[in-house]
Amino acid sequence: MPATVKIWDPFVRIFHWSLVASFAVAWLTAGELKNMHEVAGYAAGVLVASRLVWGLVGSRYARFTQFIRSPGQTIGYASDVLARREARYLGHNPMGAVMIVWLLLAMSVVAITGWLQTTDAFWGIEWVQETHDISANLMLILVALHVFGVIFSSVRHSENLVRAMLTGRKAAAEAGDVS
Repeated sequence: MPATVKIWDPFVRIFHWSLVASFAVAWLTAGELKNMHEVAGYAAGVLVASRLVWGLVGSRYARFTQFIRSPGQTIGYASDVLARREARYLGHNPMGAVMIVWLLLAMSVVAITGWLQTTDAFWGIEWVQETHDISANLMLILVALHVFGVIFSSVRHSENLVRAMLTGRKAAAEAGDVS
């Protein structure tokens, strides 16, 4: 059995799967079960806020400074992917980092506009509802791209990234890997 290392701490893993669940529940209850939809939306908002804090003070691979790369590095990585010569990253790769930023941003917009619709000041305001709906639909596109990226990277590097997000462990670094 190959050596493994702990990458994803319990907070990151619990956050990830809890956000998956809260978004799924909110999506599936939209327009049908208002109370459950709102609770799921509030949960998603709290989760995102918590993850933003953990991205500043959390464990090594949870920190934004560890995985968010410059635009040049990200474009270089994307070019390497197209050329099929990309490095394996122990944490998030540069394109995965871009996806995380987009997912957190879109989920924040969904949660904030959902909350705004419950306030007296913004209840019934069309642009708030439209922004909520558009950002929720954007989340579906981002989730699909995220799942595709996970499958693609798992195949390219012979590594089960879903299992890694469940156990927190990945294969130890080898020559050429980025830790």
